[in-house]
Amino acid sequence: MDNDKQRNHGRGPSSSNSGDSGRKEKSRKPRGFVFVALLLGVLLAIAGLADPTSGGGAVERNRDTVSQWVAEGRVDPTTMFLVRDTLTFQASLKEAIEGKKKVEVSFATEDAVDDFRRSTIDAYNAKQENAEKIDWRVKQSKTLLWQFLMAVLPWVLFLGILYFLFFRQLRSPGGPGGNILSFGKSRAKLASQESTGVTFADVAGVQEAKSEVTEIVEFLRRPEKFQRLGGRIPRGVMLVGSPGTGKTLLAKAIAGEAEVPFFSICGSDFVEMFVGVGAARVRDLFKQARDSSPCIVFLDEVDAVGRRRGSGLGGGHDEREQTLNAILVEMDGFDSDQGIILIAATNRPDVLDPALLRPGRFDRQITIDLPDVEGREQILKVHSTKVKMDSSVSLHRIARGTPSFSGAELAALINEGAIIAAMKDQDRIFEVDLEEARDKIRYGLQKKSRAMVDEDRLITAYHEAGHALVAHLLPEVEPLHKVSIVPRGMALGVTMQLPERDRYHMSRKQVLGNLQLLYGGRIAEEKFCGDVTSGASNDIERATDLARRMVCEWGMSDEIGPIKYTENEETLFLGREVTKSRDHSEALAVRIDEEVRNVLDESYEAAERIINENSESIERIAMALMERETLTGAQVACLARGEELEPLSDESQTNPATAADRSASDQKVTESSCEKDVPGDATGMNPDVLPAS
Repeated sequence: MDNDKQRNHGRGPSSSNSGDSGRKEKSRKPRGFVFVALLLGVLLAIAGLADPTSGGGAVERNRDTVSQWVAEGRVDPTTMFLVRDTLTFQASLKEAIEGKKKVEVSFATEDAVDDFRRSTIDAYNAKQENAEKIDWRVKQSKTLLWQFLMAVLPWVLFLGILYFLFFRQLRSPGGPGGNILSFGKSRAKLASQESTGVTFADVAGVQEAKSEVTEIVEFLRRPEKFQRLGGRIPRGVMLVGSPGTGKTLLAKAIAGEAEVPFFSICGSDFVEMFVGVGAARVRDLFKQARDSSPCIVFLDEVDAVGRRRGSGLGGGHDEREQTLNAILVEMDGFDSDQGIILIAATNRPDVLDPALLRPGRFDRQITIDLPDVEGREQILKVHSTKVKMDSSVSLHRIARGTPSFSGAELAALINEGAIIAAMKDQDRIFEVDLEEARDKIRYGLQKKSRAMVDEDRLITAYHEAGHALVAHLLPEVEPLHKVSIVPRGMALGVTMQLPERDRYHMSRKQVLGNLQLLYGGRIAEEKFCGDVTSGASNDIERATDLARRMVCEWGMSDEIGPIKYTENEETLFLGREVTKSRDHSEALAVRIDEEVRNVLDESYEAAERIINENSESIERIAMALMERETLTGAQVACLARGEELEPLSDESQTNPATAADRSASDQKVTESSCEKDVPGDATGMNPDVLPAS
């Protein structure tokens, strides 16, 4: 099932509105600054008009000089007025004197001002025969308006700038952080089929989980169908599964199918620095839900807020615990509502508070497992409809070759295959592109450009030849698919296996066979290279872990018996014991260590016998790897029987890595090169020989 389904759809009414508001906010920001600038300019212009005496300065002259200038026409008498509340008189000059356009004269008394203006204006009016006469009465400047503007203007500018630069951003729902003045409001988004673009038809690989949530949708559509028998709607459904299995995708499908309001929110949206904010958001969320009842509330990553109370060093987390308490009360408290269904998703159910998981709150716990081979094929079909794929591609073979892949990884596989095909300028996706995408996702990109000396390549070739031969000869392990010495990711070489079917059990023979397979590389290094290297460190680590599980967890040791002796390690921050606990004595611990060592020694000796008895086959496989870099399982079988491989073509000799990749993607080798093929259509791999814990 796919959890990372990519579609070119909107995010629903709330998301769309959020995006539109974000764009509107961006367009409003420049207009806000322009408005502030215009407001400042207008106020300054008004201030300048209100006080004609402002700006430019004035030349000082005595009374007689100014009177003479008025008579000569050098001063405009219509502009004469007192400066504010002083006894200083100003008038405008028709021509600038000393770079100034005004003349100023001061008086000792108001009577002197009146006498000066009357005599000056009278002399001016006497010369104006036909022009309009000027009233000699004193005109004061507009001091009241000026004083008002000077008192109000700074505050208007300050408040305006403060509003546009601070408060307006805080109150904007599309701004950064949303409306900070309403941080106690819920951040849930209202989703619908138009917003998610996902329905149950897009969900594949988990038929049982889909059928269970389908019941909820049916209950909301036709509640009378269940209520006539006395049934009630479940209050909560917990979706549990590994990352990438499709929990969120299933919730999107519910939103697309349900004909009721669907609120979506993440658990981290409740957690804030201030204690009580999360609880307030929970109350507001359920208030919105009650107003829209019946409805569905989807809480993604519920472990962010539903972790066990009182856990961790030094006690609990007050904010998170108050938020959890609010959720518990809203789900099944005194004022709980019957019309709200809470769907939560988590990949850590072990850390959740027991009060959250009890019936009455989360009535159902739906486990979403990794898809089986049929589920993987269905998921691949869903994603293959969005790309151009060649008709020869077998999705069944790809599904067989991707055990333990989640829905998200399968979606990435199709997308990576399309990218690889596009980089090759192909018009369609071929099976070899999907296989390369699969190997890239699991092991990393091939590092063909890495410069390795022949000595390192030879050590890697013998190491991988040891793994490959043991995998070919032991019937209890998964069939060999491909072996390569082309570096991928952090590995210098890789041996891939193809499971014949999905396995849900691991027998003792299979475990011992896998231990021999893990030691095959180190033994080949020691025998053919004369020394051991650090290249087997991961093999040793995995073998040790597998043997200890045999003895301590799976009861596969006759000496120790079917008793669990593992130590409790995952306790820190989970509300249990802080230190490790052990339920057995020191003497028994010594016996366990001895039994683990015996299991590993026996497996090492068995693998060593296989390598010694087939040393010539190891030589042939290693030399073929040095020449071709990659061999299929069928080619390894040919070399193990002493047969020769077909010679490389000219193109293969020029680019052996490319030819090896092509040969690895073939369904089977030709009859002339090998008579026996690997079981089934070997086109997959087993990324890990360890069983699922």
